[in-house]
Amino acid sequence: MVLVRTSLHLSLHQFPLKLSASFFFQGHEVLNSKLARFSTNVANVITFSDDVNVPNFAGTYSLIEKTNSERPLKEIHKTPQTYSLGTANDRLVRKPSVSSHLDIQDSSEFRLHDTRQLNCEFHDSLGSRYEKKRRDELLSLFSRTQDCTIPLHDGTIADTLRSCTGTNVSYFVKQIHAKVIRFGLNTSPHFCNPLIDFYLKNEYIDSAIRTFKNMLAKDSVTWVAIISGLSQNGRQVEAILLYSEMRKLGVYPTPYVFSSIISACTKVNSSELGGQLHALIIKWGFSSELFVCNSLVTHYSRCGNLSSAELIFDGMSHKDKVTFNTLISGFATQGSNEKSLELFDKMQAESLKPDCVTVASLFGIFASMGDLCKGTQLHAYAVKEGMCLDVIIEGSLLNLYVKCSDIKAANRFFLETQNNNVVLWNVMLVAYGQMGELQESVRIYSNMLIAGLQPNEHTYPNILRTCTSGGALDLGEQVHTQVIKTGFQPNVYVCSVLIDMYAKHGVLEAALKIFRRLKEEDVVSWTAMISGYAQHDMFHEAIKLFEEMQARGIRSDNIGLASVISACAGIQALDQGRQIHSQSIVSGYSSDVSIGNALVCLYARCGRTREADSAFERINTKDNISWNGFISGLGQSGNSEDALKVFARMIRAGEKANMFTYGSAVSAAANATKKNLGKQIHGRIIKTGYDTETEVYNVLVTLYAKCGCLSGARKVFLENPRKNEVSWNAMITGYSQHGHGVQAIELFEDMKRMRINPNHITFVGVLTACSHVGLVEEGLGYFKSMNENHGLIPNQEHYACVVDVLGRAGQIRRASEFVESMPLKPDAMVWRTLLSACTVHKNREIGEFAAKRLLELEPKDSATYVLMSNMYAVTGKWDDRDLIRRLMRDKGVKKEPGRSWVEIKDSVHAFFVGDKLHPLTKEIYGYLEGLNERAAEIGYVQDPGSLWSESELGQKDPTELVHSEKLAVAFGLMSLPGGVPLHVMKNLRVCNDCHNWIKFVSRVDDRAIVVRDAYRFHHFKNGFCSCKDYW
Repeated sequence: MVLVRTSLHLSLHQFPLKLSASFFFQGHEVLNSKLARFSTNVANVITFSDDVNVPNFAGTYSLIEKTNSERPLKEIHKTPQTYSLGTANDRLVRKPSVSSHLDIQDSSEFRLHDTRQLNCEFHDSLGSRYEKKRRDELLSLFSRTQDCTIPLHDGTIADTLRSCTGTNVSYFVKQIHAKVIRFGLNTSPHFCNPLIDFYLKNEYIDSAIRTFKNMLAKDSVTWVAIISGLSQNGRQVEAILLYSEMRKLGVYPTPYVFSSIISACTKVNSSELGGQLHALIIKWGFSSELFVCNSLVTHYSRCGNLSSAELIFDGMSHKDKVTFNTLISGFATQGSNEKSLELFDKMQAESLKPDCVTVASLFGIFASMGDLCKGTQLHAYAVKEGMCLDVIIEGSLLNLYVKCSDIKAANRFFLETQNNNVVLWNVMLVAYGQMGELQESVRIYSNMLIAGLQPNEHTYPNILRTCTSGGALDLGEQVHTQVIKTGFQPNVYVCSVLIDMYAKHGVLEAALKIFRRLKEEDVVSWTAMISGYAQHDMFHEAIKLFEEMQARGIRSDNIGLASVISACAGIQALDQGRQIHSQSIVSGYSSDVSIGNALVCLYARCGRTREADSAFERINTKDNISWNGFISGLGQSGNSEDALKVFARMIRAGEKANMFTYGSAVSAAANATKKNLGKQIHGRIIKTGYDTETEVYNVLVTLYAKCGCLSGARKVFLENPRKNEVSWNAMITGYSQHGHGVQAIELFEDMKRMRINPNHITFVGVLTACSHVGLVEEGLGYFKSMNENHGLIPNQEHYACVVDVLGRAGQIRRASEFVESMPLKPDAMVWRTLLSACTVHKNREIGEFAAKRLLELEPKDSATYVLMSNMYAVTGKWDDRDLIRRLMRDKGVKKEPGRSWVEIKDSVHAFFVGDKLHPLTKEIYGYLEGLNERAAEIGYVQDPGSLWSESELGQKDPTELVHSEKLAVAFGLMSLPGGVPLHVMKNLRVCNDCHNWIKFVSRVDDRAIVVRDAYRFHHFKNGFCSCKDYW
């Protein structure tokens, strides 16, 4: 055996050597010499037979294969000796001969009559040599095979299509497909299966589906190709439907079909269908197939059913790396890190060497555990095994350092890499985003673009999340522009983050526009939109969208359920909230913390203290959100006392309160007018360092304003170095509630000069200020400026304020005409304001009209009946008043009883009309009688007949007619030292007689008395009230 070693494959232009037919019949020494001169640098081994002058088939093959000269190849192939030796028809000779003919530039010189006896080897050459040849030559030859009656071999198409890689091949493949159709072969699986496979692997999904549908006969390979291809291209639902069609047609499923359809179920998280398929796999006897078992383990792991995954794992007789890696990753995802490490030990015990996937999972486990020491040891192992250049390993390793807060090591590792791995850039974006380093995130993102790297579907969400948390909406909009330019706009994952960004910044129209353009139903995008509505108090829209989501059959996740329960809390929709609670239990979220927190908020906001407490106790791991929701919910429902009790309970439990906790507690103290307790909380805030936060300044302004200490509120407001619109609104509202309308308007003008944009709440405060001081034309001017100067659309509350401005000034007819001209349909608040003004100014005609409209909207509201009753009483229509009271009894409408309370030495003392339950009742009534006498001496005249007829007054005990505010004032004055201001609170509007009486009492006792009723603050001093008898 003589071996001639060569090292270079010569081209036609490099060595145009001509070989004669006698070349094959020279002595092998001469032959070897010539071969040495001919191909000194050719890279393969040419082998000759030991028989002198007779080259074997392999030698002929090698010689032809390494010779690219057109003419010598023809001579070799046409040599009579080649045919006489039988080598012309040998597979090894024919195949390179044909392949080499494909190298020539003029393919028309290739004579097909010389190859009419070729079989499938010719067609194999078409595919295997394709990557080196021009596509038009190959297509021409492919076409001429049929024209010259050379039978097409199904392997031809498969090999050709396997060679069609890279870009710009779709046109070429479509030409091949057209030839297949032209030759009438488009219904045969042998020719269509490779086409379907090519289309799916190159993401020409529609072409694959059309090819599939046009096939008259489909074999098991066809079904496997289409089902697995659709699943891999994100069309899992279609893959599942095709599987169903396959079964209806009676086609027997193969293990490959089951593996593919299980993978599809995994991707759509269909655990129910996956379980049914598992049963069929057992029935058909495929449960011992390794790749089928691996698919099942993957399915159950990713669906969170690790017990079933482990059961399959334990029953497998043979396991490979895929099996172990899947289950290790599954347990790690669920936080069962110890279980993952146990599986890793078993894997090593079975002599399975960890691969890159295994090591990447371990890096993730150590990252979640925060175990940088073991992670560093694993890093050393990865370096030793040469794994660190793997893309997955690089990303996981960088993530380890990031999660372990070793940002310096992460940055050093990032800089040491080649930086052409987009995953690494994404991890760094996540790292700086979690640290709140917006500038660093922007720097990483910019450098990535400068380096010429293309962001992927993970890059954009990472930078967009940082823009969201950093409040950088402008930057987020720029990134959105790049998303559109790079073609990621249809990506569901990217769009979900965009929706979340716009929703959290309150740009809900933009969020909804993106949401409605989504073609793919995705629970994350629905959840982001629902959460956005709920976070911006658009509760009805959130609930409506949730109902639409259910109607489309999309199953909500825990975040979506928590958001819609919060929306129910916002509108006190208790029954609907309970239904969603039941749905969350059925969905397996009974112990979810986010849903538990939302339920606490729901029941607290609806005033169901016991149910809220029960829901709170069911939360296994209570966090600040749990406590804050409980406290704020009770406070917002009017149960301020209970809210303060929960706050005290939180402090006793050793829970660390945050800024929002203190804000809720201060608000509760403000609503309960517990100024002393509010001051204590203020002291705790200073101690914990939250007193520098703008939000805390704002709630403290509200606290002191609501407790009647306007000077304290002003002091806190002026100390705030970073005032926002909420700060200005709190102070403007405080001034207006205390009757300082002029100061409120002056502050509003200062706000505009500081270029702080007013909002809807600002104008409620300004209009209320105008109402309380009788600035009618000024109020109308400010109302008009809302839309004209500030682009704000007035809502029902603003219209009610204008009605109040006109009504308090006695312009009842004008107020009625304003209501009739409203572009919105007036709600109950507007009509109630008009009715209240009619009662004060004794306008029975318009009052009855307003009452009729109000009863149509709220037939069970007690305030309407009370206002009507009072209106008839002050106008002397006692029969009509009695009729209203009978209607209330017949309809079961109960009037809210008036009550007043006063805080003395950290204790709250409450009183009702004619109250005799207080331990000091005798002393209180005695002191009250003395006050009445002293007030009468300086001109006070009681007016008890304002709401009672003379016959009723004669039948009643005088003590039964004493209003609650008189009892509260009497008790406060007898309990406090002389000169100490008295603060009294009342839940309803103070009546005319009591208002007049307190003015006289403030004079005879030389005491400042502050009364806060349902409308405003009244500062009584020296016989005068700050409201100037205008309330």
